[in-house]
Amino acid sequence: MAALALTACSGGAGPAERSLAPGEGSGTPPAASAAGPSGLDAELRVTTAGWSTDFARHEVNLSEIISGGPGKDGIPAIDAPVFESLSNGGWLEDQEPVISVGIDDQWRAYPISILVWHEIVNDTLAGRPITVTFCPLCHTAIAFNRELDGRVLDFGSTGNLRHSDLVMYDRQTESWWQQATGRAIVGELTGTQLEFLPSQLVSWEQFRTLHPDGELLSRDTGHIRSYGRNPYPGYDRTDSNPFLLADETLIDGRLDPKVRVVAIALNDEAVAYPLPDLAEVRVVNDDVGSTPIVVLWAPGTASGLGAETVAGGDLLGAATIFDRRVESRELTFEPSEDGQMRDRETGSTWGFDGLAVDGELAGLRLTLLPADSPFWFAWVIFRADTRIWQPAG
Repeated sequence: MAALALTACSGGAGPAERSLAPGEGSGTPPAASAAGPSGLDAELRVTTAGWSTDFARHEVNLSEIISGGPGKDGIPAIDAPVFESLSNGGWLEDQEPVISVGIDDQWRAYPISILVWHEIVNDTLAGRPITVTFCPLCHTAIAFNRELDGRVLDFGSTGNLRHSDLVMYDRQTESWWQQATGRAIVGELTGTQLEFLPSQLVSWEQFRTLHPDGELLSRDTGHIRSYGRNPYPGYDRTDSNPFLLADETLIDGRLDPKVRVVAIALNDEAVAYPLPDLAEVRVVNDDVGSTPIVVLWAPGTASGLGAETVAGGDLLGAATIFDRRVESRELTFEPSEDGQMRDRETGSTWGFDGLAVDGELAGLRLTLLPADSPFWFAWVIFRADTRIWQPAG
């Protein structure tokens, strides 16, 4: 953990791999009183130098925001992503985790081995502006619609954290955003909310199988990084505390801090499904916020933060969540073969992408719901009333 103290949220890059603005990257921000606006000096613990943010507008305690090491854009977002065919993905191993995002049958894979170094990709998919994000310290992999009230926003990293989670900023107003919640917490846009987009954290092999015509984010990012290397080896140990969490009293002890969960919030109800338990039952029928949902687990996806390489971590599997209604008919599911499930009403078989592959309902597709696969602490710290699903008996 001592090594992380020098690399947290900087990606652990060496001098040749990361370019910082003068004076940044020391890990100790200048005192807020040196540059902070009047009245905020006692609250801010990070520098305001170089920011046009309206710090007088905020909905969180400013003292909760701390430096992660690098400064503004010290972790460079990918603003002009290059994509290639899946046949060029030989540099990825089958078990490597990728963030899968699809709109109108156009699917793209964003490898964690790239996102762990950049954390944000500003993209346009099927004509829709999106941003794909990953915070290594929280294992929050989230896609957003980056159009807000008719205005397209571009996101970058502030270099700061709140509750160990990435604080992003939009370049149009320099408002600061909490990545885990998609909410503006400081600046002109304070109180506004980004739309979550459905995404899945799956293995590279799963993505290729489900979306053979999809596209892969290229390592041609314009930056030199050790793609494939994990700068946080061992960080995913379930019983270890999160790094750079200023107030560890916020840790919810119902589960170990870094147990991986798949979690969802619907209509003011939040539920977390621990991956170790899902691996035992494979399919869960539940109701969240009055919405009937099904959780499906499949084997084969590695933890990207467990070993020296992103591909080398333990195989934790992947989980995804669907609305279990189709054509106004509510279904109940049970495990089938190879990470699939079968509905009890018709015996049709459904794949990890929600598509019925055989049976009476073949060709129909369940609605994929926005969910995340973070560490437990990172989910519940923002949604304290989360219910933990537990297997019967």
